[in-house]
Amino acid sequence: MTAIVDGNIVRLMGAVLSSEDSYQGLEGFSAADVVFALAAIPDNEGITVHLNSGGGIASEGAAIHALLRARRGRTDVVIEGIAASAASLIAMAGQKVTMSAGAVMMIHDPSGFTFGNSADHTKTIDALEALATAYARVYAEKSRKSASECRTIMKEERWFSPQEAVAAGFADAALDSGKITASAFDYRRFKHAPQHLMALATAKNWTLPKSREERKETHMTTPEKGAADAAKKAAADRLKAILRADEAVGRKDLAEHLAYDTDIEADAAINIMAKAAAKIEGDVEEEQEFRPRRANAGADGSGAPRMNAQGLNGTPLNHNPGKRDRGGTNLVANMKRRHGIKE
Repeated sequence: MTAIVDGNIVRLMGAVLSSEDSYQGLEGFSAADVVFALAAIPDNEGITVHLNSGGGIASEGAAIHALLRARRGRTDVVIEGIAASAASLIAMAGQKVTMSAGAVMMIHDPSGFTFGNSADHTKTIDALEALATAYARVYAEKSRKSASECRTIMKEERWFSPQEAVAAGFADAALDSGKITASAFDYRRFKHAPQHLMALATAKNWTLPKSREERKETHMTTPEKGAADAAKKAAADRLKAILRADEAVGRKDLAEHLAYDTDIEADAAINIMAKAAAKIEGDVEEEQEFRPRRANAGADGSGAPRMNAQGLNGTPLNHNPGKRDRGGTNLVANMKRRHGIKE
């Protein structure tokens, strides 16, 4: 989080992030960060927001602007370095907007990224148009221009020096000293960014975190994905073939071992289980009907079992944990050894 409170000064630095990206520790601030920062200051007290941001998530910028405008106390904004894109909208929340020497402001149309079908893209277009209309009204209220004039400026992606921002009505004052370097941001993303900012972004290797949709698109189009999906499907098919085979019935331990602990192909694993099943059927005596042990009989000699902890969990009273029980478990272990399968 880069939303710092110092008395009645709130410093917002870095990219305008989604809450998800902010929680991951990326450089910047989100609307949630601003909520926490403002909570430290009484709502009726005046604050000065020092802003240095190249922008980011358009909807987060709108949310932060609304948070600042909703305060009862006075809110002033000082732009240090840069207020571009969503950050310029945040700046409009200031009753007085001051541009530091050397600072720049940029206003443009909000943009977004969609991965999906035509209906998905249409929804994004509608959302962007609605957001752009809302942005234009905010810029118009501050500058006293019409919303259509502001929309024209937004479509052109207009960059303003301190004096130009004041002349256009988007700022109220420009300082003659106190130049501050623009915040870390990938200014190469903009169409008409000043050359010195693009050069700075290149020299510093500044990049922005990709949106969830961009991350999804990148993931969906990487050459490795097809191979990874095929491998995942093959692994799932192998597990199903082994665990659901008729030969796995009654041989759960062996089936799970072959499926999860070895790389044996499904056909080979089924063959092993078939041989194991045949051998076990030849070795195991016909199952006898379960009868309670006499040691568990009632005190009256009726043969009714006494209910105790050992009886409830099926552990024989004379069980020796140091020796394996005779029966299916031991036979499965024997079959694993016969076929060279390590436990």
